Amino acid sequence: MISGVPGSHRAAPRLPALEEAARDWFARDGVPTGSVTFAHGALDCVGRLLSTELRPGDAVAIEDPGFHHLLDLVPALGLRMLPVAVDDEGIRPEPLRGALRARARALVCSPRGQSPLGARFTPARRDALLAVLGDYPDVLVVEDDHNADIAGADAATLASGGLPRWAQVRTVSKHLGIDLRWAALACDPATLARHDGRMLLTSGWVSHILQRTVADLLTDPEVRALVAGAAETYTTRRDALREALDRHGIPSHGESGLNVWVPVRDESAVVNGLRTRGWWTAAGARFRSASPPGVRVTTAALTPAEAEELARDFAATLGESESEPVYGG
Repeated sequence: MISGVPGSHRAAPRLPALEEAARDWFARDGVPTGSVTFAHGALDCVGRLLSTELRPGDAVAIEDPGFHHLLDLVPALGLRMLPVAVDDEGIRPEPLRGALRARARALVCSPRGQSPLGARFTPARRDALLAVLGDYPDVLVVEDDHNADIAGADAATLASGGLPRWAQVRTVSKHLGIDLRWAALACDPATLARHDGRMLLTSGWVSHILQRTVADLLTDPEVRALVAGAAETYTTRRDALREALDRHGIPSHGESGLNVWVPVRDESAVVNGLRTRGWWTAAGARFRSASPPGVRVTTAALTPAEAEELARDFAATLGESESEPVYGG
């Protein structure tokens, strides 16, 4: 076991049991496990990867709509954002090609459970994206698979496609506990060296107390059963809302994950109208750059019966505009 000796330039120390569990976690979805390390959370890891790989003024291709914290992080690092349009199968190949032609030096995307649209890569979409990325071997491809265990969708990852520069990040904060600030990173050897080298200059390593806790939880059969049950419940609740909205003629997106995205014409009118009826939803402006407006509904705690009520109130809210429809499917 490597100890965290001050001044040491060795790799950040990791518990062997947790490292083995992390390798198994990645391997089950075809992600290469030759280089694996830990971080203090998914966003912490993504930020470190970008800051070690890129320089201020460089461009990053990101999902649009996408994760709002990432939209805040990229400019905070002094980097430029190049939005890439997303549909139900994830980032679209031609918009990605456009961002790469505009000299994006990194891509950050989610293979499933994408926030806020709920997109997930299909095998066909993954292959199409890999074909585009094949022309840009120097681009670092970062997959944020933060919903890996509860997305309700199989993995079709870019990380399994033989890219020369790649990384996949997974965290436990979504399914084991929000205060478990731990993430696993699988990547190519050069990316591993840069990530761990920067970590040794800052926090040094992830707390061994936290590592032991996560190791116990990841390998506990009862915990695994609970997580599997939770994943089924989340899928049931997400699908219940989409089906209820569909019965009212309201289109939505949410193939995986914990959210449903509803395209609307006036985000403020919808959010405020639902709030007066007792529902709290998120305006899409915080998640998008150039994509059309929408509203994000988090469905993790929404029962099927509540989904019916919300859909009725959604329809009533959309029908309140006297001059023109509030939403545009």
